[in-house]
Amino acid sequence: MRVRCVGAIVHDADGRLLVIQRGHPPGEGLWSLPGGRVEPGETDAAAVVREIAEETGLQVEPGPLIGSVDRPAPGGVTYDIRDYAATVTGGVLRAGDDARAARWVDAEELAALPTTTGLLETLASWGALPAPR
Repeated sequence: MRVRCVGAIVHDADGRLLVIQRGHPPGEGLWSLPGGRVEPGETDAAAVVREIAEETGLQVEPGPLIGSVDRPAPGGVTYDIRDYAATVTGGVLRAGDDARAARWVDAEELAALPTTTGLLETLASWGALPAPR
């Protein structure tokens, strides 16, 4: 079974990337892009706005699709994840919903974090890594 999901690639004015530490399986304790499942009847854009608000406290304007990946999930499920560019329009950064932590990272900080499988390679292939210090 395939489950449609979205993620957001959000950079701040300094080129840092918004990441969350997952609070639940799969990937509990690992750092990744904020995002989650698309609800029935929901558009990808609406899901991006909802998920980012729930996980980070930030309001975003979703932008273009950057790329998509398939990731295996428990029970034979495959997550079909579509990652979109997004721009912060308001809110205050804080971890919420199923995120244990949320923060902005530069390239060196991201490289030092335990991240979900394939995150760094995928972001690199899309030209979406954060800026260096």
